[in-house]
Amino acid sequence: MFTINPFSELSTSIPSTVMQGYIILMFLLVIGGTILDMLHKKSAQYFFENAKKSKKSAKRTVDTGEKASLAVKTLVNEVLTSGEFCNTRRRISHLLTMYGFIIFVVTTAIMIFGYPTTATPTPAILPQLWHIGALMLCVGGYWFWFAIRVDVSSEGLSWYRFERADLFIVSLLTTATFALIWSYTQSKGIAGWSTLFFVLFIASSTMLFGGVLWSKFAHMFFKFVAAFQKRVTVADGSRENLPLEYDLTDPEVQKRFPDIPQYMGDKPEYMGHGIRREPANHY
Repeated sequence: MFTINPFSELSTSIPSTVMQGYIILMFLLVIGGTILDMLHKKSAQYFFENAKKSKKSAKRTVDTGEKASLAVKTLVNEVLTSGEFCNTRRRISHLLTMYGFIIFVVTTAIMIFGYPTTATPTPAILPQLWHIGALMLCVGGYWFWFAIRVDVSSEGLSWYRFERADLFIVSLLTTATFALIWSYTQSKGIAGWSTLFFVLFIASSTMLFGGVLWSKFAHMFFKFVAAFQKRVTVADGSRENLPLEYDLTDPEVQKRFPDIPQYMGDKPEYMGHGIRREPANHY
């Protein structure tokens, strides 16, 4: 199972050109859905207008070299390592899901376009990575679905509660799950079940890539831009028009805000962690 290219085996019943055409169609659906999502939510317009507003409020100019440095930091922290997650479990779950999805999708495309039939032997590493990617996706995704997502962990709602916002994670999980079951039944020669789970695999992947407009799929394309823009606003001093984080015991701060010593004294006490004092588990 782990060393067999399931798509080359499938080529005996479905032409490789059909499979390749399906991949291209899914790619076009993602692009089209993302563009429609941008038009519907006006995401690009928001980013451009916010950038102009921040530029007007900037206290200093961020040069090209500093922007390049900020871009690298954003790529490493927010994209590659998901450093924006404070919750360790959430971060690990996200990384497993993200890298599992990337490995799964990339190896799928390589095997379908590079090794479409049994006449072209597939390197064993490709199907192994394909299965590992699907397994990583399942581990991270199901961990999130059953234990981490805020509906279940903090709001006390049932794990089986489904809303349109859950379309992305559900279609993602069913795609990986049915892919693994299809691969297993195909390797064991269970014809009827293999066909059933292949159909379910295709249906789930079509829902995943075709439902971009109604899911969170498109957010992955905006994530880097939003995180980078946030770093730039901190560097240029505009801070998206948010107030600075002051040290209330600083005499300069107290001079600027005289009501602090008036109501809290010269040495205000530390007020604690506030909302982060304890996990949100109040149902």
